[in-house]
Amino acid sequence: MNTDDLILISVDDHVVEPPDMFQNHLPAKYKDAAPRVVVAEDGSDVWLYEGQQLPNIGLNAVAGKPHEEYGIEPTTFAEMRTGCYDIHDRVKDMNANGVLGSMCFPSFPQFCGQLFARTQDKQVALAMLQAYNDWHVDEWCGSYPGRFIPLALPPVWDPQLMAAEVHRMAAKGCRAVTFSENPEKLGWPSFHNEHWDPFWQAVSDTGTVVCLHIGSSSQLTITSVEAPINVMISLQPMNLVQAAADLLWSRVMTEFPLVRFALSEGGIGWIPYFLERVDYVYEHHQAWTG
Repeated sequence: MNTDDLILISVDDHVVEPPDMFQNHLPAKYKDAAPRVVVAEDGSDVWLYEGQQLPNIGLNAVAGKPHEEYGIEPTTFAEMRTGCYDIHDRVKDMNANGVLGSMCFPSFPQFCGQLFARTQDKQVALAMLQAYNDWHVDEWCGSYPGRFIPLALPPVWDPQLMAAEVHRMAAKGCRAVTFSENPEKLGWPSFHNEHWDPFWQAVSDTGTVVCLHIGSSSQLTITSVEAPINVMISLQPMNLVQAAADLLWSRVMTEFPLVRFALSEGGIGWIPYFLERVDYVYEHHQAWTG
């Protein structure tokens, strides 16, 4: 087969949300509370929400740039390739790269909607999160049907609301939802707790895939304060190795066997050793660990 004939489907892309994304999706009473883009003192474009400035990190928008220009410094929309935030230019870039379909993870709300979870007024939080999901499905993905895999954010502060949002988004054709690789690190119950059962049931009932992206616990593996950043970057996928072990030995897999997980940006090279290790644990330790 000629490589030009290959079709690529990318399930770990990212979107830099455009400044006008909330404009068409919020009830009038919430519009003044919506996140908005302002220019910071350093000249970068930042999202302003509840008094907090949330920068567009340069590393989230490196498409088309040489490696020498990568970095974590705040940036502006003008410095980005327009395909980072403009859906029409994104599709042009996808066509040029031979990418048929794409799933896009969020940027400023964080990977499982932690930003909205921190909102004091939870009615406002839910309105913002649902507006985000509606924009993502209706405008970002809906502008080019069949080219994008919709991905919803969950209202992680309330499992019943999570279940309702999974069903609401499934009715719109969205069959993927983000979640944390380790919710306990965010101050919520762990995978092993019954707290999340309404969510597991909802994703089981709707056939929705739960996507765990590295960094969705807001935790990084840092060996020491003296270690160079390369150490942290090298160990980032290990978050998902921990998540895989956590889930494999959890009640989720036995009590909700239809739940499907995607470990996003974790690679696959570790999987053979992981399988060997968990088999060893089962064969040698299950008798006493239960």
